[in-house]
Amino acid sequence: MKVAVLGAGIMGSGIAQLSAMAGHDVAVRDIDEPALDRGRTAVEFSLGKLVEKGRMTGEEADAVRGRLSWTTDLAGSVADVDVVVEAVPEVLALKQEVLTAVVAAAPAGALIGTNTSQLSITSIGAALGDAAGRLVGMHFFNPPVLMKLCELVRGLATGDEALERARSFAEGLGKTVVVCRKDSPGFITSRAYAILRMECLRMLEEGVATAEDIDTAMKLGFNFPMGPLELGDFNGLDTYLHAVESLAEAHGDRFRPTVGLRNMVAAGHLGRKAGKGFYDYD
Repeated sequence: MKVAVLGAGIMGSGIAQLSAMAGHDVAVRDIDEPALDRGRTAVEFSLGKLVEKGRMTGEEADAVRGRLSWTTDLAGSVADVDVVVEAVPEVLALKQEVLTAVVAAAPAGALIGTNTSQLSITSIGAALGDAAGRLVGMHFFNPPVLMKLCELVRGLATGDEALERARSFAEGLGKTVVVCRKDSPGFITSRAYAILRMECLRMLEEGVATAEDIDTAMKLGFNFPMGPLELGDFNGLDTYLHAVESLAEAHGDRFRPTVGLRNMVAAGHLGRKAGKGFYDYD
């Protein structure tokens, strides 16, 4: 199977690696060479860790590298694919722009997945005409290579066949699939977890506990692999701010971002990628 992944960021590079590990030929597209280089670096780091831990051999890692190609050409990347997975930033207009270009260049039968964690699939598909029937929300989790879940989301126009193809593709990547049957912003997981993360952030800003103790309490008390504040730093606080702003617009004040979060993003304290967030990184 041929797969195109649009976006070489944290999620896009991980989805591309995951797809290549499952035996698919994968074209990874981003807007410029520096973005592609960051994606390659992320994949190399992940493959190195898997080999180091004995989860794959060096020969298997080389085979994964051989199934990945990297390009800035959107039309060329999707020209003959079976599946497209869009993983660009969580901005509705941007996703619509990219997927409109996909519809114009990809085969008419290609499955179109959008790796949004909270935007309306129906709204994204509104720009795609009849092709909205082939659009499925495919919410992978970070890091895609390790996390077991894929949350599928059905838009108002999503067809039965597209949903089943998306399920088959995700399960072929080794994922357990759940389906959000109603296209409600935040879906199942992001909606529930955003409330928890916002409350942890409020406790931090109120001085209830340190970031370290809040994260430790969540990890040891609820068996989370990573604390909510640590995870915010890992994914990027700008990404998190976009997400909760959209959830607040859809579901009300319980998702309203705090002033502290807005100030951190405005100051460029975006988490691990910026060297500073809730924690400092060397």
